[in-house]
Amino acid sequence: MSDRLDLDLRADLSELARLAEAVEAFAERNNLPPDVAFKLNLCLDELFTNTVSYGYADAADAANRRIAVRLGCDGAAIQAEIEDDAAPFDPFATPPAPDLTNDIDARPVGGLGVFLVTQTMDHARYRRDGDRNHVLLTKRLAPKAPA
Repeated sequence: MSDRLDLDLRADLSELARLAEAVEAFAERNNLPPDVAFKLNLCLDELFTNTVSYGYADAADAANRRIAVRLGCDGAAIQAEIEDDAAPFDPFATPPAPDLTNDIDARPVGGLGVFLVTQTMDHARYRRDGDRNHVLLTKRLAPKAPA
């Protein structure tokens, strides 16, 4: 990858602002289209929030934990990885498609965020390596038109 971003974040929702700022700076450095930067931020926000909110036993457990976020861009695609030591969880293991036909107040809570990640990214996969979760995302970039 020609450009990289490596972030070490506390497992705390207050880190979302720092994550968003870093992703925006990465997008600017790499001349990413605004819609790609938005989609990348949306997906990372969703996955980070889920890890902090559901991956640890409680807030005290999360307080001393770290979540690594890595981005790379080679001009053709963006690769993103989120690595954590939360409870094992594969967000992409055949999640049920959310029912988008019901009124929003009648829909069950949950599932929509991960669904958006899978619909927004070109590839989304999970692996467990020892005591670490790794979520890997890829977003292809449209080829630039000749000048």
